[in-house]
Amino acid sequence: MSELSQSDSDLLMRIAEDPRYRLLLHRRGRFERLLTAIILIAYFGYVLLIAFQKPLLSQPIAGGVTSFGIPLGVGIILMSIVLTAVYVRRANREFDKLLGEIRRDYAG
Repeated sequence: MSELSQSDSDLLMRIAEDPRYRLLLHRRGRFERLLTAIILIAYFGYVLLIAFQKPLLSQPIAGGVTSFGIPLGVGIILMSIVLTAVYVRRANREFDKLLGEIRRDYAG
């Protein structure tokens, strides 16, 4: 792998110091941490329910054969898909736009 030239290194330093780039990193990082926390709480909460509340999860729904745990598990999977879509939408609308402005200003 080749070393960065001095001009490339200077460009990277200028981009890293750009307030818009710092804002991008801050907003994206905060949003990623929020979504990560939501999904971790949901997954670990489900596992804890399985470990400590088996009677609750094993209750049949409306007297049928499907227990309460099955739709809850499917709901967590669907929540993961929805949170991924939320991230992609915000990334496309906000993060990519800001990154494009930064790239345009430093291209050359």
